[in-house]
Amino acid sequence: MFGLGQVAGALAPSYGVLFASRVVSALACAGFWAVGAAVAVSLVPMGARARAMAVMIGGLSIANIAGVPAGALLGQHAGWRAAFWAVAALSAIGLVGVVALVPATKPPTGADAPRLRAELAIYRDRQVWLALAATALNAAGIFCLFSYLAPLLTDAAGMDEGWVPTVLALFGLGALIGTAIGGRVADAHLFGTMYGGIGASAVVMAVLALTAHTVAAAVGMALLLGVTAFTTAPALNARMFNVAGAAPTLAGATTTAAFNLGNTVGPWLGGLVIAAGWGYPAVAWLGSGLAALAFGTTAVASRLHRGASRVVARSADADADAGAEALGAARRG
Repeated sequence: MFGLGQVAGALAPSYGVLFASRVVSALACAGFWAVGAAVAVSLVPMGARARAMAVMIGGLSIANIAGVPAGALLGQHAGWRAAFWAVAALSAIGLVGVVALVPATKPPTGADAPRLRAELAIYRDRQVWLALAATALNAAGIFCLFSYLAPLLTDAAGMDEGWVPTVLALFGLGALIGTAIGGRVADAHLFGTMYGGIGASAVVMAVLALTAHTVAAAVGMALLLGVTAFTTAPALNARMFNVAGAAPTLAGATTTAAFNLGNTVGPWLGGLVIAAGWGYPAVAWLGSGLAALAFGTTAVASRLHRGASRVVARSADADADAGAEALGAARRG
């Protein structure tokens, strides 16, 4: 469906048709990510969820290295329709890969098939909402800036337009590095990875706002933003699956929805800042502020998690003490 949406976009005779093709492609893309995430975590033990998500997100990182700048370059030299045809061809290759290589996944023997009504119960848990908020706010901050990175480089920093694809490739390279880092450390240090990645993203965007008129600094911050943003991504995905373990199917969909919510709201807010005449550096300040809100949300979730862990530990100690007392009484009897 995603590939067919690209074909429709390439052949679009009007803006209305092009707009509709974008909506169809977006629905298909979001559905793929939701199911793909659920499949990825189902193939590994619980302690390797972040690494499994890092492998999947690594595909997105490679796409940022090769696909985004290649699409920009192709659009500049062969027209935007050529970029749509290229994506359609890559989608066909991806479909062949899924059919040929992704193993079939089924519920464990004796387990019930997923039921939507039962899975919806996860939304009664405030930790699910905190995980959703952190993911959405972090994505909003990152893509608030990334959506306007090209005009920031050309208008604020004075970079020649021909160098923009190279900078986008550097962002993608940073994303690949960040994904590898996040996948290796997030399973053992989940909240630490979230704190470090989100906090570093806020700092990088603030520095970019201060140095936006210097080409070298802007390019360096673009690379670092790719690292920090994608270091966080595996941890955010794994966190949602941890708190929504009773609904593995819906957990993937919720994470994808949170990312897409941020990807929509962030650029919209950035557009409002630009329309107000505050300039592209102000967009970087806004992105930094949104990331700071995500950091605060993570801190609240971490505090609640520690509190719940202490309650469980005290309950386990009490059970152990009661068991020992009962055993002692039995021996005395």
